Amino acid sequence: MKVTLHRGIFIQELQTVQRAISSKTTIPILTGVKIQLSHQGLTLTGSNADISIETFLSATNEKANMQIEQTGAIVLQARFFGEIVRRLPEETFTLEVIENNQVLITSGKASFTVNGLDADNYPHLPVVETNQQLTIPVEVLNQLISETVFAVSQHESRPILTGVHMTLKNNQLVAVATDSHRLSQRTIPLESQSDQIDIVIPGKSLTELSRSLAETDEQIDISIMENQVLFETETMKFYSRLLEGTYPDTNRLIPTSFNTEIEFSVPALLAAIERASLLSHEGRNNIVKLSITDQDVILYGNSPEVGKVEESLSYDKVSGDPLDISFNPDYMKAALRAFGDTTIAIKFISAIRPFTIEPTEGQASFIQLITPVRTN
Repeated sequence: MKVTLHRGIFIQELQTVQRAISSKTTIPILTGVKIQLSHQGLTLTGSNADISIETFLSATNEKANMQIEQTGAIVLQARFFGEIVRRLPEETFTLEVIENNQVLITSGKASFTVNGLDADNYPHLPVVETNQQLTIPVEVLNQLISETVFAVSQHESRPILTGVHMTLKNNQLVAVATDSHRLSQRTIPLESQSDQIDIVIPGKSLTELSRSLAETDEQIDISIMENQVLFETETMKFYSRLLEGTYPDTNRLIPTSFNTEIEFSVPALLAAIERASLLSHEGRNNIVKLSITDQDVILYGNSPEVGKVEESLSYDKVSGDPLDISFNPDYMKAALRAFGDTTIAIKFISAIRPFTIEPTEGQASFIQLITPVRTN
């Protein structure tokens, strides 16, 4: 194997597959990146127990300026190899496999010889044999991930809650995440998709997927196998394992009737909660209180060790019963950030029942739920 190509373009591909490579693995070869050269181009593969990423750099890519002298394959220690390539002196570099799986890396006057591993020993990626496939715009998928993945559980005590539950039924793609204290649900209508889908994808996989997608990608194909899902763009394949088990029925958690409703501009409310949480974070219990009456709406943050804050909030409109409710400001901040610059309606039943947050326009397509904190 021998190839010369543009270093910067190669590093971009390497960074993408490195997202799937862990230094903590029981299979030593998986700390490496698999490099495969054909006359069509260069394929890089990285994998761990949960995700595998394969990228393809075409020989016809003008920016890569690839000169292929001999095809072949090798596995190189990913982190170490990446550091070498980043520090090479010239814009282009040459990669050549010499005897005994050794690799010669040259650029300008610099030359490295590093030990590689036989690519035949690298585990094979799952073979996709599926009828369950769906194609959606990359923009839609990224939005779906950013609006739900923050609410997955970080605790392995209930593994199923560490993932995002995606279902497709009657041309509605629904993504739900909950850690049992809060919930985020996004619904997106799709054009005629015949298949039904019901899968739970690890939140960590979705975060890495979102980071791996290029801005130039327009569409993404999603294929589902028994315990794997494959996301595929023109130049990348991203495999993730699926979580096993039954996701809880979250529909019954979302209330439909309320006693108090209030509308806010998201940026103004977010700024106020950030101010109030400055104190609550310093204290032992991270809680802020919202007090709603006909006359005014006040946000309180109180930390006996540090001090207290009180702010009268500006709101668009309010209706229903007066209410005092306490909640974790971090949950509220994460929820508000997912909405962006818009107006939201927050609807309450009582001080001890979960409350919902929805955009005032396009309701039902995006809803979040936060469980209040009981105070004496």
